[in-house]
Amino acid sequence: MTNKDIWEIALSQSAIDCHCSPEDFYKDTPVVVLSQSDPHARKYIPLPLECDMVSYGSNIVAQVSPRTRQAVEEYLKGTSPAHGFETPEIYKLNQLLEPFQLKVCFMAEYFLPDLDQLKALPCPYPVRILYPEDFQELYIKEWSNALCADRKALDKIAVGAYDQGRLIGLAGASADCERMYQIGVDVLPQYRRQGIASALTSALALEILKLGKVPFYCAAWCNLKSVGNAIKCGFRPAWTELTARDETFVESMLRS
Repeated sequence: MTNKDIWEIALSQSAIDCHCSPEDFYKDTPVVVLSQSDPHARKYIPLPLECDMVSYGSNIVAQVSPRTRQAVEEYLKGTSPAHGFETPEIYKLNQLLEPFQLKVCFMAEYFLPDLDQLKALPCPYPVRILYPEDFQELYIKEWSNALCADRKALDKIAVGAYDQGRLIGLAGASADCERMYQIGVDVLPQYRRQGIASALTSALALEILKLGKVPFYCAAWCNLKSVGNAIKCGFRPAWTELTARDETFVESMLRS
């Protein structure tokens, strides 16, 4: 697998997720399509969506519902890929979505490995590769980024760090779609800032590549520790995504 292969696989998957063509992400003008369910989309995306925007840098591709199409098209006429995912532009988007009881909910940056930079990083503690039969008892709060209790069947492989037999850090890979596995990582608070997260992330990324899959990594823009971990491991920014959800869903997240 090459960097070009990785990029093309990611573009193809985003096209499936957004119900568009990979070429749409290279256009220099916005693209708006009607959102549709697809069995090959990333498993955690609740398709169809009312408003979801993706950019690989050249433009913005938005998937919408019939009722929100005009509002999103109006928004995209006055913004750019560099500003359409940030304030104060997002305030305008929220205003346009208000009649539909929708609000901007998720904003994230996604990273892909640069094979020229990705390498195994040292860990100060013993590391072990884990498989589903090894982590069935690990679906607890401490490892909620590495493993997903709601989608256990998707968790395929993990890498753990141990201090005298005690699990102190865990990176897990979720088979969110056919050709791409998402990495999540947790380290117990008292063991942070020792390079454990980067060691586990890089080791897991290499194991995923051995399986013939593309590892990818997601972080909120403001989560500098997570972004720093991705960069340290040899991942590079690939695409950004913004999703609006109904107000009741947003409110439930604020209460959780």
